[in-house]
Amino acid sequence: MKLQWKSSALLLIFLLMLTSAIIGCSKQDTATTAAQNTASSHEPKEIKLGYQVSPNGELLAKALGLLEKKYPHIQIRWIKFDSGRDVNNAMASGSIDFGLVGTPPGSIGIANKLPYKVYYLHDMIGESEALVVKESSGIQSLHDLKGKKIATTFSSTSHFSLLGALKEASIDPKKERITLLDMQPPDIYAAWQRGDIDGAYIWQPTQTKLINEGGRVIITSNDLAQKGVVTGEFGIVNKEFAQKYPDIVKGYISVLDEAVHYYHSQPEQAAQVLSKELGLSPDESLKTMKQIIWLDASQQKDFFGEPNQPGKLAKILKDTGDFMAKQKNIPSSPSLDVYQKALLSELYQ
Repeated sequence: MKLQWKSSALLLIFLLMLTSAIIGCSKQDTATTAAQNTASSHEPKEIKLGYQVSPNGELLAKALGLLEKKYPHIQIRWIKFDSGRDVNNAMASGSIDFGLVGTPPGSIGIANKLPYKVYYLHDMIGESEALVVKESSGIQSLHDLKGKKIATTFSSTSHFSLLGALKEASIDPKKERITLLDMQPPDIYAAWQRGDIDGAYIWQPTQTKLINEGGRVIITSNDLAQKGVVTGEFGIVNKEFAQKYPDIVKGYISVLDEAVHYYHSQPEQAAQVLSKELGLSPDESLKTMKQIIWLDASQQKDFFGEPNQPGKLAKILKDTGDFMAKQKNIPSSPSLDVYQKALLSELYQ
């Protein structure tokens, strides 16, 4: 009887220990699940980025996989676009969370009340955009464009700069029978190879490809910036996404800042990495990268300003909007205050 009693007691103890272990594991699993649910509610399952092939910090961040390293548990989707107007259309349809546009399409997007905010100024454009003409065209200056066919991407920074250049030179395209053709970069390159155009005002890397195939530069956006025709590229983010995931927006800014510092500290290595994205040699890539002014996070406040004190970017967008309204790209240009409110200036206070 004693042996049977002892066996029953040991079995009871074992069952109690097993029950306790199961309850403990269940509590731990519940706590883990709760923590995961809390984390997922503050982070999206996927981030969709509309990028363009431009030699700037965002393309370098993509090439280095910096966003994937920062958020390994989030699906990162990079979606390529050929121009800012296409990015505007994608943002309007809600198909991307982040995007990159130039100042003209950005000013148009804000004027048209597209659902986005500006969160980061990537760069100010210099020699990376230029008017390239065929050596065989006989064009030596802007005044030689009479009767010629010049391609550019309408409503882009290049289009804005081309029109600005003609205005500065007191040249009326209609009176001089200058045919301006609206083409995306790949189409410009193809038209150049076919001999359908005499020149093009375009950005990198297409610009370098045209130069390599019998082209030369007449005027650059750096030349025009000296005359007040200023252009740049900036990041936009869907309004709802920014409100729901503010920490992700800040996290992405830190990623962009890391990419810019990587370029400044290791330019040759950065060019090597970016060459694959640009489709140029490392030396050509480095040259194009030096043709723009890369801005890091510490330089943003000067451009973003404050709610009651507009910064440089709002003024650039306002001037651009006024010009685009005269060109009838938009019905009218909104006030400086509207452009300032489109900037997430609170990120840099």
